[in-house]
Amino acid sequence: MVHSRSAQRPLSKPSLSLMLAIVMIVLLWVAGGASRADAMGQVVVRAGSWVILATLIFASPRPALDGLRPVLLLILAAIALPMLQLVPLPPALWQALPGRQILLIPGEAVPWRPLTMTPGATRNALFSLVVPVTMFALLVSADPRVNRWMPGMLLTMIGAAVILGLLQFSGAGFNSPFLNDTPGIVSSIFANRNHFALFLAIGCLIAPVWAFLNRDALRWRGPLAAGLVLLFELTILATGSRSGMLLGGLALALALVLVGRRLRRRLRGGPSWLLPALAVLAIIIVAGFVMLSFAADRADAINRLIALESDQDMRSRAMPTLLSMIGLYFPFGSGLGGFDPVFRIHEPFALLKLTYFNQAHNDFLGILLDAGIFGVAVLAAAIMWWLVSTIRVWRSDNDGALLGRLGSAIIFLILAASVTDYPARTPTFMAAIVIAAVWLARARPIRSQAALPL
Repeated sequence: MVHSRSAQRPLSKPSLSLMLAIVMIVLLWVAGGASRADAMGQVVVRAGSWVILATLIFASPRPALDGLRPVLLLILAAIALPMLQLVPLPPALWQALPGRQILLIPGEAVPWRPLTMTPGATRNALFSLVVPVTMFALLVSADPRVNRWMPGMLLTMIGAAVILGLLQFSGAGFNSPFLNDTPGIVSSIFANRNHFALFLAIGCLIAPVWAFLNRDALRWRGPLAAGLVLLFELTILATGSRSGMLLGGLALALALVLVGRRLRRRLRGGPSWLLPALAVLAIIIVAGFVMLSFAADRADAINRLIALESDQDMRSRAMPTLLSMIGLYFPFGSGLGGFDPVFRIHEPFALLKLTYFNQAHNDFLGILLDAGIFGVAVLAAAIMWWLVSTIRVWRSDNDGALLGRLGSAIIFLILAASVTDYPARTPTFMAAIVIAAVWLARARPIRSQAALPL
């Protein structure tokens, strides 16, 4: 339960957990967009997370876990996976595991080894989980404003990322020292343009919900949210992300479903044709700007989609090798975080080139390869919890279910993106998943927020 003293704290008075949450958002914006272990941003965001977590442990009141135990259990299960893979095994046991014969060195004594083929990479995977743990600790802190202000903080974070992305699009040539980004690519605070496009698609979900979280401010929040959604969609086209373009369209549809009922209530006094007319007008405006962007040769995502040839797509060419690796290392997997070195063992000559294949580009298959049947069990449990919670929150007529539905939609977008990519391996999306899961688990009535800022 939330402590009454915290609930009654004046909004103008800052709290430790709220200030730490703002620091965490800034850390993720600056350094949370890379998935590679050797990116400098990993050091920055993990070190900052440890400091924030330690501060919360020693200085924050008892956390409020009401309704969040399933989320906590899933986080603990995710931590247990790499820990179990790092337990040393006797020679006879680890040699019996599929695919481990290549680890034997002729003439050398056979040592004890863990289940994972890449202990260093698996330790890195374990250490990376400090980010979602810290975000969870922040959200269960005693100050309810951390949860209520989070949509506005995320929207501010996405808006600032758009500004940086547009600077890159204009030819400013900014590249972050904390990321392994590619010069000339519009990826903003991420090393991967697909991840930036997904971040913008999530912004298309947050903006309209944020507008309806404050009834008194809807008159200015509504037009601002509509303008942000249009800006986010156009920036997705500028990223050159093919999957991002599809996610952007999906986000628009989900956004209409999220706020459609509330919008109908606001327009109840007007003519019956007003809402359909507004929807058609919004579609025409978005489509018009998209066509204008394409005509001006500024829609890189559409250009790349038209120019795509399947035999040149590395992901489809690598799929047979990936499937054979999954079959070889099943049922225990090859080890979390070790896709790159393990893939090089099995990479055929036909796929050799100057760049390397860093991930499976399908995180469901990637988890099956890395963590085997145990990873699939944890993933299946998480998806089942999300599905049951989603049905519950969408069936509810409670006004407080809006944030829960937003959390459900964000997780759905990340799951959809994971079919062709690996967003959940970056600190920013690890934190976003935890935020969305907490919103979904805590779906309840929202008190009046007329005095809330962004």
